[in-house]
Amino acid sequence: MRVGIRLPPCRPADEMADAARRAEDLGFDDVWIPDSQTLWRDAYVTLACAALRTTRVRLGTAVTNLVTRHPSVVAAAARTVAELAPDRFVLGVGVGNSSVEPIGLRSSTTAELRAGVAALRDATPGVPVHVAASGPRNLAVGGELGDGVILLAGASVPLVEAALATVGAHGAPAEVTVSAFCQVTDDLERDARALKPVCAAMAQKGGAGALAAAGIDVEVPRRVPEVTPDLLHAEDWAHAVEVCSAWVSDADAVRFAREFCLYGTAVEIADRMAGLERLGVTGVLLQHVGSYTLPHELMESLGKVLA
Repeated sequence: MRVGIRLPPCRPADEMADAARRAEDLGFDDVWIPDSQTLWRDAYVTLACAALRTTRVRLGTAVTNLVTRHPSVVAAAARTVAELAPDRFVLGVGVGNSSVEPIGLRSSTTAELRAGVAALRDATPGVPVHVAASGPRNLAVGGELGDGVILLAGASVPLVEAALATVGAHGAPAEVTVSAFCQVTDDLERDARALKPVCAAMAQKGGAGALAAAGIDVEVPRRVPEVTPDLLHAEDWAHAVEVCSAWVSDADAVRFAREFCLYGTAVEIADRMAGLERLGVTGVLLQHVGSYTLPHELMESLGKVLA
């Protein structure tokens, strides 16, 4: 199984390149950079710098979009990074979300995503295209047109099984990557509390049914103006945790950590990843809580397992 780490481009490009090199040295297989112009520095500039600083690790967008960037623009950027990192660049594409909503645009529809991915396939020969999705319609696009699929509903076994079935019914992409929040900890009850905004954001974005199926019954308003810019990318995470405590209890957070995230000791996390691999998952995309720091602690903790 490929083990990847998400590095939000929250620091200057040279520091991001150093972090990518450290991930490579620690044994990670993939480094994924998210693309959201209202939150961070430019993803493709960051990837280009990381390409020049690394030699083995695969680099990818997780994910870019086809709303703020026209498919032809994305294709040109992808080809440029791929030249700097031959055979080790992946183009992860999604509907937009944090890139489009803050500037008053809407996320791609399924039809628009399908058309955009098809255009990318024509314009980026040799660059693998991975489709990020959670719902069945967009998962179907990934199965039909993607070289890979990035599952965005966490590490919940029932959801992963359902997503794999949907993807498999529409094609056989070479890779299926599960994106999940991760923390190495020996005190789950203490550290799960920080996941409250993540759980609340999932409920807010249409995941309330999946949460309820796991025994987490939460109702979150469509807008939470007390948290900026949004729940998943809160600038003040501690404040977001307190706000979300109105809907997500401590017990809910613990259940969310156990069902949807990869939280636990390094050995427990390795066992969970092995279980996902047995289901047919080929990789994981691990991310830490928070959008404006780099996951140095997570990288170092997991590096001991990867070594």
